[in-house]
Formats: sequence, structure tokens, C-alpha cells
Amino acid sequence: MLRPLARAAGALALMLAGAAHAVAETPMTMAPVTVDNVWARATAPSAGSAAIYLTLKSPAGDTLTGASTPAASSATVHEMSMTNGIMRMRPVEGGLKLPPDQAVTLKPGGYHIMLEGLKAPLKPGETVPVHLTFKTAPPIDVLAHVEAIGASAYVAPGAKPATPAATAMPGMAPGMQMDPGMKMSP
Repeated sequence: MLRPLARAAGALALMLAGAAHAVAETPMTMAPVTVDNVWARATAPSAGSAAIYLTLKSPAGDTLTGASTPAASSATVHEMSMTNGIMRMRPVEGGLKLPPDQAVTLKPGGYHIMLEGLKAPLKPGETVPVHLTFKTAPPIDVLAHVEAIGASAYVAPGAKPATPAATAMPGMAPGMQMDPGMKMSP
């Protein structure tokens, strides 16, 4: 009577060991996305839009599918490009792809999160909450540090900022500034 019970216990132990081994070899389907250097430029009092810049990295690859913030009516992933001296800004259809183990930097003159319908001007030293959504990774909430109007990069707290290139946008000649009432169209 003890022999069949011992055999059953041994078989159960082998099955459990096999199941544990199978679980250990199953790859993670939802790898985390890291988010670094989240920042925005300060805006003029009458500005209705702004941009958020950041660096994303996903070990397994993913897609940034959306963003939102209480600071604006809408937040969408955009790409800015220059073609024959003409600046074009368009929403990124289908989300921004994050290749496995490669940093993707949203920066002035390229990809960015476009904030439209600002509820208040962005002021240097403030932070803006941003909610990021991904195709497979769970959503991530971050704070964008607001830098000076002409900033070209994020400045870590306590670091000395680089000299801003006036209030020019990438692609504009030195000394030129955008008219605060100017609207950009696709």
C-alpha cells in the first residue's frame, strides 16, 4: 500500500519540477519600458501648443501608442521634418516603434509629443505630468521638467544649462523667431 503511494508522490514531484522548469524558460511577454530625460521648453504666455521630449528604451521592443496630460487638451506623438527648407509636422500613424534594446530619443527637430490646447503657459522650473501608453507594456506616468524657452536639451537638476540658441526653432535661421500667433498646418 505504501509503494503505490510513494510512486504517485514521486510522479507528482517530477511533474511539478517539469512545470517549474517550463515556467522558468517562458520569456517575459511584457518587458518594461524605461523613460529618461523628460523635458519641455517653456512657452510664451499666448502659446497654445508645446512639445515634450524624452528618451525611451524597451528591452523586448514595443510601440509608444499615445500620451495624455492635464496640461493640454490633447497630446499626440508627432514627427517634425525639413524638406526643401519647408518644415512639416505630422502625427505618427500607428504609434512610434521602439526597437528592442535601442534608445529612441524624442528631441527638437524630430519626434516629439505635441501638446495642443495648453491650459496655461509652461514656465521654467515647473513640471508637467505626462501619461504614456504602449502596445504591450503597462502605462507609465512621468514628469516633464520645463526648461527655458530656447533650451535645446534637458538639464538635470544642479547642472549648468547650455547657452540657448535664442527662441529659434530647429531649421530657422539664427535671429529668427516664430510669431506667437503663427499656426502650423500639415
